Amino acid sequence: MSTNEFANSVILITGGTGSLGKKFIEHALEHLGPSTIIVYSRDELKQFELREYFNRDPRIRWVIGDIRDRERLSSAMHGVDFVVHAAALKQVDTAEVNAYEYVRTNVTGSQNVIDAAVAAKVRKVVALSTDKASSPVNLYGASKLCADKLFTSANMDPHNQHTKFSVVRYGNVLGSRGSVVPLFRRLAAEGKPLPITDKRMTRFWITLDQAVDFIVNAFVHMQGSELFVPRIPSMRVVDLVEAIAPGAITHEVGLRPGEKLHEEMISEVDAVRTYKRGDRYIMLPQSGRLDEDMPMVGRLPDGFNYRSDTNDQWLSVAEIQELIA
Repeated sequence: MSTNEFANSVILITGGTGSLGKKFIEHALEHLGPSTIIVYSRDELKQFELREYFNRDPRIRWVIGDIRDRERLSSAMHGVDFVVHAAALKQVDTAEVNAYEYVRTNVTGSQNVIDAAVAAKVRKVVALSTDKASSPVNLYGASKLCADKLFTSANMDPHNQHTKFSVVRYGNVLGSRGSVVPLFRRLAAEGKPLPITDKRMTRFWITLDQAVDFIVNAFVHMQGSELFVPRIPSMRVVDLVEAIAPGAITHEVGLRPGEKLHEEMISEVDAVRTYKRGDRYIMLPQSGRLDEDMPMVGRLPDGFNYRSDTNDQWLSVAEIQELIA
């Protein structure tokens, strides 16, 4: 598949009113040439605001709906060629005290997306994952790991004869809603100390543009069942603070419920089913035989894992400042 195959297609994005959805819509309208983009989400105010932002572009259809509602989702999928599944509940600490709500959205909702896509004979679906789904220690990460497994196994459903499913997994998105950057800027402007979870903390870092490019590229190269992980840099939280407010006073607040000191995108266990291709890692599902499915070129060494604290790419303070400018 080439990006030209998006021309005159119908693309549906769940949770499309978020930061990633907005950037994806911009990219698709400018570069992919779809006939229609369907934004499926449950917040009418966010849809109104985004509709105004895009000047009521006639190529965008706005559908109010929840991925928990299989019937509504199935109706919205009719005639759709490609699906970006971005809808999810994402707050780590909130998940710990609202566990079942996260399961209903992130797990059951994901299965609804799969069922609706298969019934509508959608061509390709890419689901968005998170670094917290690798070796999860919190409910949010565990629910997203379940969703990853649902999507990568959906290709093997005997009732599915038309739809390919794959997953992309990446780290913190610079400029996304909920990013710590606006909070740090506001506190710094007010002359207040900046709260740091732990001065040792590290995170993977990707821009919205990079995330969208990676999603589109996954559509182009997917065969079905792969989990794509970009090779992206890490950053130290203390360097982020220095980039935003040089010399600012900080205070450590400790890990929140379910929070990790360092993030991971590929565990040592998963690495045996993962190989490297250029600027990405490609993880194959647990089903199948390694000697038959895994290419010899690019296999990862024994004991490999992909963690934010042992990454071989790092952002300097100056590079962070350039990114957040």
